[in-house]
Amino acid sequence: MHPHLQFNQRDLGHGASGTVLHPVVLVALVLTSVLILVLPRKYVVVPLLLITFLVPRGQVIVLVGLHLYVRLIVLLVGFVRLARARFQVAGGLNSIDKLFILWAGYRVGAAILTNWPDGLAEQVNFGITAYCGYFLLRHLIQNEEDIVRTAKTFALITVILGSCMLYEHIHDVNIFGYLGGVRLIPEMRDGAIRAQASLGHSILAGCCGATLVPLFFWLLKSGNSRPVAVIGILGSTLMVFASCSSTPLLAYAAGVLGLSLWPIRRSMRTVRWGIVGALVILAAIMNAPVWWAVAYANVVGGSGGYDRAYLIDTFMRHILDWWLIGTNQNGNWGYDMWDLSNQFVAEGEIGGLVAVTCFIAIICQSYSRLGKMRRRVRAKDQWLLWSLGAVMLAHIYAFFGVAYWDQTQIWWFASLAMISTATIGFQGSSAKACRSNTAHNSWGS
Repeated sequence: MHPHLQFNQRDLGHGASGTVLHPVVLVALVLTSVLILVLPRKYVVVPLLLITFLVPRGQVIVLVGLHLYVRLIVLLVGFVRLARARFQVAGGLNSIDKLFILWAGYRVGAAILTNWPDGLAEQVNFGITAYCGYFLLRHLIQNEEDIVRTAKTFALITVILGSCMLYEHIHDVNIFGYLGGVRLIPEMRDGAIRAQASLGHSILAGCCGATLVPLFFWLLKSGNSRPVAVIGILGSTLMVFASCSSTPLLAYAAGVLGLSLWPIRRSMRTVRWGIVGALVILAAIMNAPVWWAVAYANVVGGSGGYDRAYLIDTFMRHILDWWLIGTNQNGNWGYDMWDLSNQFVAEGEIGGLVAVTCFIAIICQSYSRLGKMRRRVRAKDQWLLWSLGAVMLAHIYAFFGVAYWDQTQIWWFASLAMISTATIGFQGSSAKACRSNTAHNSWGS
């Protein structure tokens, strides 16, 4: 396993010993902050996502011992915007929002108790990132037009990151490293250069690209600026290729698989029970618990499938250590057990059984809302809902190989925000509420 995969966000009170802020990034930060405050709501998501993903995550201002990372500053500015709008979100608070509030709140509280006082700054950062990031995106993404604009912005981001990662993979130099806050010379494993661009690790960079593919496919299928959709798919594919990691490839395949199930969409109950049956059969014929099947998920040479299966197995065997409020003793469970390269394991070890249950409930509730809404709209309007379900499937596959702790968290929050917006009609309003008549407009819509 890799030290960079540890679920650790060293912000506010930990991290670099001094300010790491390139002049270009400073100008971008000031400009973006102004734009967030003055632009009409529907345009704010563009500069917000651009600076979040195109600025190295290690860019930081150290002030009186506090480490104010660029992403954190931008989200705090966004909170001001959100407060001015009286915390308005599309459709009001829904079941996903409430589960999110419970998940993040319990997780932060449990982690502070477990790691007091050293974990306070880290968890304050996570709380700001989670609540400000998620609810700001819920405020900014209020209709299908906003989803289109968000998808186009991500397409621009992926083609930039994909091109830079390809250069990094070929020339062994990370362009973003010249700004500071991310490594200049990329990691190499088994002779393969693993590009990461501005993100925290190559696996996270690859997963970010992989999980975006179904969203771009919807953009292509719906006719909403097909050239932009093609560019997005190309950029995402480059990100996956240049990361040279199994987890992004599996997440990419999962997203494509989700899209390909469209012809049998009316038989998904059978598919779900088929998966359950397959797991039961595996459990019956395997000489080990079913999660050891993860050990065989090695697509790229040098992958850590066995390590991830061992991590899950160790996690399950120590449930009494973490079930209440998590644990900070997992490093003593065995070799490399400090490395939380699985989102579900990370949730349990950081926030206990309540946190991991709420996290899974968020996923389940997302699928429930998507499924119920899909049955209420016309066939051509179902593609957005189906594609968001494929995005979620890709995230789930990624979660078994990595825990999101860098900019990819913002993309995860955006996914949930888009699902909430796309299923507004499920809450009792007209189904037309989640479809905008101007969905086919361009950037200037």
